[in-house]
Order: sequence, then structure tokens, then C-alpha cells
Amino acid sequence: MSDAESAAWDYVIVGSGAGGGTLAARLVEAGMRVFLLEAGGDPRAAGERLPEDYDVPAFHAFACENAAMSWNFRVRHYADEGRQAKDWKYEAGQGVLYPRAAGLGGCTSHNAMIFMLPHDADWNHVAQLTGDRSWRASRMRRYARRVEDCRHRPVWRTLRHVGLDPTGHGWGGWLRIEKSIPLSVLGDEGLVRVLRDTAGAFASSLPTPMLSTLRWLRGGLGDPNSRRLRPGSFEGICYTPLATSEHRRVGVRERLLDVAARHPGRLQLELDALATRVLFDAEGAACGIEYLKGKRLYRAHAVSSTVEGVRREVRARREVILCGGAFNTPQLLMLSGIGPAAELEAHGIALQKNLPGVGRNLQDRYEIAVTHRMREPWEVLEGARFDRDDTLWRHWHEERSGMYASNGAALGVVSRSTAAERPGQEPDLFCMALLARFEGYFPGFSKQVREQQDQLTWAVLKAHTQNRAGTVRLRSADPRDTPLVNFHYFEEGGDQAGEDLRAVVQAIRSVRRMTAPLLAKGWIAEELAPGPTVQSDEALADYVRNTAWGHHASCSCAIGPVEDGGVLDSAFAVHGVPRLRVVDASVFPRIPGFFVAAAVYMIAEKAADAVLRAAMRAPLSAN
Repeated sequence: MSDAESAAWDYVIVGSGAGGGTLAARLVEAGMRVFLLEAGGDPRAAGERLPEDYDVPAFHAFACENAAMSWNFRVRHYADEGRQAKDWKYEAGQGVLYPRAAGLGGCTSHNAMIFMLPHDADWNHVAQLTGDRSWRASRMRRYARRVEDCRHRPVWRTLRHVGLDPTGHGWGGWLRIEKSIPLSVLGDEGLVRVLRDTAGAFASSLPTPMLSTLRWLRGGLGDPNSRRLRPGSFEGICYTPLATSEHRRVGVRERLLDVAARHPGRLQLELDALATRVLFDAEGAACGIEYLKGKRLYRAHAVSSTVEGVRREVRARREVILCGGAFNTPQLLMLSGIGPAAELEAHGIALQKNLPGVGRNLQDRYEIAVTHRMREPWEVLEGARFDRDDTLWRHWHEERSGMYASNGAALGVVSRSTAAERPGQEPDLFCMALLARFEGYFPGFSKQVREQQDQLTWAVLKAHTQNRAGTVRLRSADPRDTPLVNFHYFEEGGDQAGEDLRAVVQAIRSVRRMTAPLLAKGWIAEELAPGPTVQSDEALADYVRNTAWGHHASCSCAIGPVEDGGVLDSAFAVHGVPRLRVVDASVFPRIPGFFVAAAVYMIAEKAADAVLRAAMRAPLSAN
């Protein structure tokens, strides 16, 4: 019998990402014994381009394609093959690449490290849906403070010691947050012109430019996470706060290793362990996890293993908590007999609990690119090969300076589409200037970053989308197979009125207004995509339909009533299945904010409170 089978673990958690890793660490600090399963290994372990791909902020695109930690899901955006085939990123019979990470820390091991809080309305909606006031935004802010160690507002960091702190930031959390662009890169004349002219063009488009500028200065000089001095969410020009420590990636991996070192024997990090099903006791309560021990067992791995792995089991005295993310959590639930009865029957899986909402309600943000070729290559990227020992790497390694200390995001703009101007609506557009060519995910996409150093991409994110029609379905009953994922974009899904599509078209026009001065002065040589010939609303809408992508999959095991397709109650417990919870991006009824990582950190901290309250109500005997 293995240690996993014989040890008395309080909780078994599947997945070590933003949800599972954060939750596990907090439970261990509270005195619990936690067995944490992770299908990948250590993302900083020996391997090609490691640990640099993990450590260096500018290398995050290469981390996404690093075979040591990448899971390459293939998804559909449309069921209609003719419509799907118009996306140049689509491979017939395969799908569109959707990178996920397998490794300690989950997708925090390869993401762009952006830490932006969701909007208040996101939390208030959950509170209204469930009747649970603990979800209200005013109460959720404490969880952000529990996570955040803000290092990009040094004046207020000092003044807080004398009781002055209007920012609402967290100063003592476990995740260090810094600015995305170090001041050392501002010697690039071209970059300075982009920042200056873009800001000027945006400000001049506002109804009251001077008043808006004064509000921006008072509101934190572009800090999107600062508490507002007046009602409403942040709008305008901002920087993108990053989860870095002295401009090196930090995340859940570091959190877990720290907690394991401080609390020996309480946290078992079981790496290279693919969960295959939830185990149940005679009363139908979750009591453990069956898993396969072995490297690269899941077929999403860039090079998956041909061996079967060693079958093992681990038992939980208290609860089993699934934190595998929006694709893997619904897959594991269905493999365990929890989900739509007809689908489980079709795959020969015995029904444990009929929950039609499992794998439904899948959501993502729509993202598109407006790309440009600059007149000259970026000075800040001169000599960049994006590997160890080039000039920029040495600057980063020795001084933590230069462009490698950034994720490439030079500027962000938060704004509203026409649809978001209705009362009670939150800003729904985030446009981000990247010093690279990035047009979505396809095999080899990271090569464009290395090979084309005269590019400027404005990435457009459409938040608060209307579409709730995405699905995660089983490909087979084999837990090593990836699921079938279809997001059902735009009119094929829930956006029959075309509201989301119009919003993205408006965002493209807004970007073009901001880049017009740079084109007129010759600093931008040409717009590459959509291109100057694509001008009409209809042509731009086709460009959006044909090229949009996403990378914030969410909502596939949503909190809410069963009759409305809900899978979980407001305390993350699976309806009708005792001692089983879900804590990851799949729990949201609607996709929150612009970037999902901060929201997942927050719900994981909230879930820790819920789990510990339940433990206090049901103490275990010493045996």
C-alpha cells in the first residue's frame, strides 16, 4: 500500500493552479493535512529552455509552447465546419490550439502574469443569484487583500503605516504585484512616441479631456486595481500589474513550496499524477480520488507517454475538491458519473448524479488583434533572441532591467462599447499594446515574437460577453483523452442580436483612432491586420468572426440552482454529492472582469473560509 493510500489526509485536491494551489496552501496554514494532485511536474525543473521560460516575464509565449509543461488542447469556435474553416489558425480534424499548462502552479506557470481585479458587478451578480450576501463586492475585496502584496504604489505603501490608505490594495498578501514596464525601457524613442501619441489621441476623444486627465491623476495614474474615489469602475489608460518579484515570475508554485517548507508533513505535492475519477463511499459521498502515476499521461501533452501509468488511490477524511479548470473539472466529474445522464450513458459510465449543467455554460472572452509594422525595430528589443545569454537576458539576470522584465504589454486602455453604456453596465473593452506580433494561438506562434521585432499589436479583449452556449463534452470514457470543447461563438451561440460582435468592431475603430497619429507621422509603417482595405462594419465583423480567439475558459460548472443549469451551491459544493466541491475558473456563472487569474485567487481564498467553517461544524475523532 502506498503512502497516499495509507495516510490520513483531511483533503484531497485535484489541480495545483490558481484555484487548487491557493486553496491547498491556505488549508495547510490552518492546520489541515492536504494531498494535492498535479498531472505535470515542476515547471522550473531541468529541460530545454528551463528555468528561463518560467522565470523571465518576456518569455511567457515560449513557456506556452515549452513541451515540458504545455498541454495543447484543440477546440472549436463553431460547430459549422464552413464557418470554422475560415479561421486560418484552424487545423481540419484537429481544431484551434488552446494552450494550458501542466505543472506545479497550473496555468500560473505560463500565463502573462496580469493581475487585474474583476468588476464589482461580477461579485454582486453571484450574490443576487444565490441569495448569499458573502459574495457581495464589498465583502469580496478582503480576499483580494489576502492575496496581494502591492509593490507598484510605493508612496501609499509607506503612508499606510500611519493610517493613510485610500487605495484598497493589499500590502501583505502572498502574491507580489509589480508594474509591467520598468522605467529602464523608456529610453526607446519609438516606444515613448507610441505611449505619448496614443495617450494623447485617447484623451482628445473624451468629452472633457482636461477633467478626465485630472480624474486619472487623482485616481492612481493608471492603476486599474485602485479603489475608486468616485462610484464606478476604472476607465481610461492604465498599466497592467504583474505577478512578479523583482521582475521574475512568481505564482502558486512558489506559494506551495513555501507552505510545504514551513509545515512539514502537512502538504503532499503529488506530481505527475493524472486524476481519473472521484471515489465514493456506500452513502454516495466523495471519499477519495483514483489516479494514474506517471509522466505525460494525458494526451494533451505535446509528447504524451505511451505507457498506461500506475493506478493508485488516495482517500480524504473530510472532502475531495476538484480544481482542474474549465476543461478538466467537468471531464473528471463526468468520468465519475456526475453530469448529463444521457451523455454518461452514451459512454457507458454509471450514473452517480444527474447534473445536466456539468460541461455546459462554457464561456470565454473574445480576443482579436490589430497588428502593425513599425518604421524601425524596437530599440528595447535590439539584440533580443529570447534565449539565455543574449544581451537582454544578461541585463534581466544581472540587473532585472530591460524589456525582458516586462510581459510585453506597454499600455492598456479600458473603455465601453455602446452596449455597456446602459445603466448598471461595467466597462467591457480592454485594448492592450504589445511590442510583438500576436494574432492568437497556433503551433509555433511564439516564433513570431522572436523573429519579428518591428511589430506592434493592439490586442482587444471583449469582456461581459452574451454567449453562454459553450460546451465541454466527453470524447470517450478514457481519462487520458482530452474532452471535446466547442465555444459556439457569436451568432451560433447566445449572441443572436450581435451585441458582442458590434462591440469588438467598435474596439477596432477605437484602436485605429489611437494609432492614426503614428501612421500619419510615419512611425507606424502599415497596418497588417485587419489591413487598410478592411473598412466597413460588415468587413470588420467578418474579420472578427474569422480570427477571434480566447484563453480564459470559465463557467463550465457554474454556481447556481440546478433548475437553471447550476452545478454548485454558493459554498462551492456539488449539488447532491456530499463532501465534493469545485474551486476553479469553472465555478463562475458569468466570466468575470478582463483577466481571470485574480478572480480565481479570490474565490480560492473564499473557498478556504467555507471549507474551514464546515470542518469546525464536523470535527473528526483522533482516529
